[in-house]
Amino acid sequence: MLEELVQQIGVLEIVGDVIRVKARGVALEDLALVENVDGSTTPAKVVGLEGNVASLQVFTGGKGLSTEARVRFLGHPLRVTYSSNILGRIFDGAGRLIDGGPDISNDPQIVAGGPTVNPMKRVMPTKMIETEVPMIDIFNCL
Repeated sequence: MLEELVQQIGVLEIVGDVIRVKARGVALEDLALVENVDGSTTPAKVVGLEGNVASLQVFTGGKGLSTEARVRFLGHPLRVTYSSNILGRIFDGAGRLIDGGPDISNDPQIVAGGPTVNPMKRVMPTKMIETEVPMIDIFNCL
């Protein structure tokens, strides 16, 4: 983890679930924590860079965010817990546990996501893989 995390006070623009802030030293896909003036925090991800302005997708939405919110960049992409301890657990849209069960913060984590698929390079399927789930098998061809 970075010794000094990049922090920005003040949001330039809020449009739906995307906020724009001035930031240097951040990269696409970097994770950030947005702390609103009421003390609530929510994760966000850098989805665009234009000069020294970063666009962030706020996972829980931009509704209720203030332009005085603080944004702290974490210097790494989104990570998720990868262990058998997540089976049967309930998470909110931001990936936080909401079931009141035991803490899993010390379990191993992996980077969420991966490279996008280039549609020009992918091999088109020629045979159907039947799942025996009607909604998947019927609508998969669409």
